[in-house]
Amino acid sequence: MSKKYEIEKTEEEWKSLLSDKEYQVLRKKGTEHPHTGAYNLHFENGDYHCKACNALLFESEHKFESGCGWPSFDKAKEGAIEYIKDTTHGMVRVETVCANCGGHLGHVFDDGPQETTGQRYCINSASIGFDPTK
Repeated sequence: MSKKYEIEKTEEEWKSLLSDKEYQVLRKKGTEHPHTGAYNLHFENGDYHCKACNALLFESEHKFESGCGWPSFDKAKEGAIEYIKDTTHGMVRVETVCANCGGHLGHVFDDGPQETTGQRYCINSASIGFDPTK
């Protein structure tokens, strides 16, 4: 039995709401090529929301340049992320999904800035939107 989320839609509903790339990343656990996402080198003040359900995920003060090719954050909003063990591709990683809708965001690693949390949330630009109103 799969987990129930606050926001649930059929695959057809998700396809009608998301672009092809957003759907591939958020609903099919895809990824973008490194250094290609809109938010990789984006450092304006504001908030980052789930592209599928608009839940607040990250704040700009926690974004940093990691050099990995994807947007990186050292901290997520409390309760916004669900963590799932991922053993695909011959690795053991921690997948991050939106706790509100289950949309795939990326992965979290323990190689982030040690002066803050030590974590690096490696997030696909296609899975997030930016609100500059902060």
